[in-house]
Parts: sequence; C-alpha cells; structure tokens
Amino acid sequence: MQTMMASSPPKAGIELFERILSAPGGLIALEGGDMAALVQDFRAIARHTGQAVYLWQPDVGLGSLREAHSKVPGCQRLGNALRYMQQSMHFGVYLISGIELPLSAMDATLLRQLARAPSGHLRRVVLLDPPAALVEHLGEAIVRIGGEADLPVRPRLRDGRWVV
Repeated sequence: MQTMMASSPPKAGIELFERILSAPGGLIALEGGDMAALVQDFRAIARHTGQAVYLWQPDVGLGSLREAHSKVPGCQRLGNALRYMQQSMHFGVYLISGIELPLSAMDATLLRQLARAPSGHLRRVVLLDPPAALVEHLGEAIVRIGGEADLPVRPRLRDGRWVV
C-alpha cells in the first residue's frame, strides 16, 4: 500500500507551478508564502514529473531540485547563473532565492533580457520573495504571482465521505 502512496503525484504546489508555467512573461516574482515549503513542493514535483527545476542560492550556487547533489559548475555567482539560464536552449524553471540589492548593472540587464526571452522554448526565471525595490525597478518586465494558494480546495470523495 505504501508503494501506491509513494507513486501518487505531489498535490501541494502543483497549482502554483502551473501558474508559473502559464505566466505571460519569462521573469516572475513569487511573493508571500512560505518559500522553504514551496521549494520542497517544487522539489517533489520535479522528482515526480522529471521536470527541469533548478534553484540558485548565494551560498550554494545553481543546482537541480530533481537530483539533490547535482550542481551546475561555474554558476556560484548570480551573473554566471543568469548567463547560463539565458543560454540554455531547454525547458527549465529557475528559482532564485536570496537575491540581494544592489544588483550590478549587468545582472539587472540579464534579468530584463530573461523577461523577454524568445517564445521558441519555455523558460521561467522565478525570484523567490524578491526585494520590493527590485520588483519596482523591473516594473512591467516582471510578472507578479502570490505564493499563497488562491484557488479554493475542491472536495474529493474518499471512502464514501467528502474530504477537503
């Protein structure tokens, strides 16, 4: 019975992940909510679905959420990680955590370029709880999404009872 439970898809964070994928722009500010829990939800989604989801942190660099010990070489600094994201020709959701101000002019330029990425391949760069000044500076280039679940929970029938 536990094998059946282990193979079921992760429920938490799926709606938010789908909102990120369907966002009209390539650069997203994910505001509010418990970011550590969201990263764990996205890790479970990446492992279950095989999606390419990466997390950049200042002290760790860029690494895959699907494979816990897989790091992208040469992407310790934010500028290098942003260039890697920009040059990647594959699908990917890149989460950036712990971004600090002031940004260098090159990093700000790279973020703007990632916001208007070509539509040939799907790539999303998600700033996790970014500073308000950065969101204001990027203005129209960034899509803002709330980290809290907006959607009402649909009841499901389980063992003859409706559960939420």
